[in-house]
Amino acid sequence: MKLSSWLIGIAVVAVVAFVAIVGFSSVNEDVIAQGADGGPMVLHRGNGAEPASLDPHRASGTWENNVIGDMFLGLYTEGPDGAPIFGAAVDHQTSEDGLTHTFTLREGTTWSDGVPVTAHDFVYGLRRIVDPNTAARYAFITYIVENAQEINAGDLPTTEMGARAIDNLTLELTLTRPAPFLPWLLTHYTMFAVPQHAIEEHGDDWTRADNFVSNGAYTLTEWVPNDHITLVKNPQFYDSDRVVIDEVIFYPTDDESAALRRFRAGELDMNTGFPTQQYQWLLDNMAEETRVVPYFSTSYILFNMESDAFQNDLVREALSLAVRREVITDIILATGQVPTYSLNPPMMPDYGPPELSFAIDSDVTQEVVNSRVARAQELMREAGYGPDNPLEFTYRYMEGVDARRVAVALAGWWQEIYADVNIVNTEPAVHYRDLQTRNYDMGGAGWIADYPDPENYLLLFHSESGALNYSGYASEEFESLLDQAQNTADADQRRALYQSAEAVLLRDSPFIPTHNSVSRTLVGQHIVGYEDNGVHIHRTRWMSIDESQRPTQENFVDNIMRWFN
Repeated sequence: MKLSSWLIGIAVVAVVAFVAIVGFSSVNEDVIAQGADGGPMVLHRGNGAEPASLDPHRASGTWENNVIGDMFLGLYTEGPDGAPIFGAAVDHQTSEDGLTHTFTLREGTTWSDGVPVTAHDFVYGLRRIVDPNTAARYAFITYIVENAQEINAGDLPTTEMGARAIDNLTLELTLTRPAPFLPWLLTHYTMFAVPQHAIEEHGDDWTRADNFVSNGAYTLTEWVPNDHITLVKNPQFYDSDRVVIDEVIFYPTDDESAALRRFRAGELDMNTGFPTQQYQWLLDNMAEETRVVPYFSTSYILFNMESDAFQNDLVREALSLAVRREVITDIILATGQVPTYSLNPPMMPDYGPPELSFAIDSDVTQEVVNSRVARAQELMREAGYGPDNPLEFTYRYMEGVDARRVAVALAGWWQEIYADVNIVNTEPAVHYRDLQTRNYDMGGAGWIADYPDPENYLLLFHSESGALNYSGYASEEFESLLDQAQNTADADQRRALYQSAEAVLLRDSPFIPTHNSVSRTLVGQHIVGYEDNGVHIHRTRWMSIDESQRPTQENFVDNIMRWFN
C-alpha cells in the first residue's frame, strides 16, 4: 500500500441569502468524460458517518442526505449552488391564498427499474411518512401539508392527507398555511416520492442493493456496512446524458485524521470534514483543496429535561454561563466558527435572532469570564450544590478529535462551578439514537437548516416534533407563539412572533447554544463542478473529474515529505 497521510480541505459555502434560481448553465460540458484509463469515471467521497438507513423516510442525518439525494429526485432539487431548481416537476402554480400548489411532473420519467414515476408516487410517499406505522422521526417536517399532523398522531387515515394526484402527471398539495419556503422544503428527502411497487413487494428489505429502486441520477448497487456504499449512474434518469460521473463510492469517515491521510494518498477525491488541528498546515500546503465556508448550522448542548438534575432553572443557567464559547471557536476549533448565544444562525434571512440574557456586544474579556463564573457558582449554591456536594452527570458527545477536545474543556469549566462530569463518546448513529430516546443527561448536538426559515430551528423544541425534540422540552407559551407565527401572513408580525418564541426558549434554556459552524471539506483540484454553498449540499450529478488535474505520484511524494519535515 502506498504511503498515506494527506487531509483535504475544508468546507465550502456562503449563502448570504437563499434565492431560488430557475436556471443554470451546464457544469459538466467540455471536461474529460472518462476515467484515467478510459474506463468508468469513479468518484470516491468521504462522507463523515455511516448511514443508519437509505430509506428517505427513516433517515435523519446529513451523511444520509448526501447519499439519498444522489439517488432520489424530489419535485424540486438542489442546483450546483445548493438553491432549489425544478427536479421531478417542470411547473409549479400557487393559488392566490398560497394554500393550494399544483405541480406538473416531467413526462416520460421512470424509476430505475423502468416503472413510470407518477404523481401517485408522491402521494404515496407523503402518506407513508406520516403513517404512524412508519415511525418516521422526521414526519413533523411535513405538518405544513393539510392533515399531516393529525394523520401522524393516529387521528385520521392516511387517505386524508392534503395531497392528491389529479392525473399521472399532475400533483396537488394543500397546505395548512402559506409557505414561501416551500421550494426549499421540497428538496428535502422527507418530501420525496418512494417506489410503492418495490416497497409493497419487499417490505423493509426494499433498501437492499438487489431490491433498490430510485428515480434520481444514481442508484444503489452495493452497501457494505461501515465500509462503503456504491452508486452507479441510473440510465433511466431523464438527464443521464449530462451526468458525467459513472460511479460514486461513499465511505464512512468518522476518523477525520485517517480521512485526511486517505485524501492525501489519493484514496479519496473529497471528504466531509478534516481535523481542525491541521487547519494551518492545510492552508500552508493544500489551500486550494481546503474549503471552509459559513453555513446554516448551529451547534449546541442539550439538557435532558426529563432528568431530575436539570429541572432546576438555576442549574441550567449556571452551566450555560460557565461555557466559554469564544474559547471553543477561537482556540479549540479555530477554523472560522462564530460563538453564538442564539438558536437561529445570524445568516437566517430577514430575521435577527434574540440572544441569551448575558450576551454582550463587546469582546468577552477575562474579566467578563470571571464574572460569569462567579455568577454561575452563586446559582449552583442557590440550587444546593457546592465543593462538597457537586452535581454529577454524564455528558455524551459524538466521537471525533475536536468533539473530545471540546468535551474535556466543558468538563473542566463545569467542574469550576461544582459539577462532577463523566464524558462519554459514541459513533454518530449511536449518539443520535441516544438523543432521540433521551438516554443521556447532557449531550452535544447541532442542526443544519432544512429550509431558510426560523421555524425550522424552533420546531426542534416543539412537543409535537417527536423524537427530534431531543430535550423533551414542552412549553405552552413557546408553542403558542410559534403556532401564531406559523399562521401569520404579515412578514413583520411573523418575524416578531418567531423572535418572541425564541426569546422564551432562551429564557427556559433546555439547551446551551455554543457556536455557528462552518462546513469543512477537502476537495481535490481534479474535481470539476463543486460549488461552495450555504447549505453544504453537493450532488454528484453536477460534478466531473478532470484527470489532467489529478495530483501525480510525484506530487504525493512531495507532500508526504513536507508532512514529516
